[in-house]
Amino acid sequence: MFVLTVDQRGSTGRPDRVPEVLARLEALLADRPGVVVPFDRTVGDEVQGVLDDPATVVDVVLDLLRDGGWSVGLGAGDVDEPLPAVSREASGEAFVRARDAVEQAKSRAATAPVAVRGEPPERAAEVEALLRLLAAVVERRTDPGWEAVDTLARVGGTQKDVARALGVSEQAVSQRLRAALWPEEAAVRPVVARLLGELQGEPPQDRREGRG
Repeated sequence: MFVLTVDQRGSTGRPDRVPEVLARLEALLADRPGVVVPFDRTVGDEVQGVLDDPATVVDVVLDLLRDGGWSVGLGAGDVDEPLPAVSREASGEAFVRARDAVEQAKSRAATAPVAVRGEPPERAAEVEALLRLLAAVVERRTDPGWEAVDTLARVGGTQKDVARALGVSEQAVSQRLRAALWPEEAAVRPVVARLLGELQGEPPQDRREGRG
């Protein structure tokens, strides 16, 4: 199971953005699998949710990093079941790890405001490194690049469809996507999801069966 603990950056003296990010996450997750406990406010300017689909976790983390206003802690591991309706009432190893991760993500030493904790630690470190690399790509993407990437995601077709939607040439779309490093990001995302899935370990029923 994956727990995401997300804390607003530089919140002192700034407006509370929790309602905004909760609405954003609800829209993002509306058609995606893997939401176990929806995101909700835990305390102060922090939100938390529980997911079980690695690809969805990657989507959420990168969307939050794109926004730029959040420190993201990702904890992978067991949770105490049955899970309650809201994550602030839940417990388990994944929650402890997510708390440790978000504190690390808030550190000024972090190259990007995201940290990952799980077993084995070396796999968690690999996931964290790749997420930070993708965060650097996202941070440097221009508005025209985002327009092309977002339109491609929305229309779900070819670059020709994107060109038609934007009213520009296919060559212009191709140039924007290349400059945005979209082909590289698209290739790395499933790798991150696969490595993240390895942090979950065996399902509980499989572990019980293996005890003989």
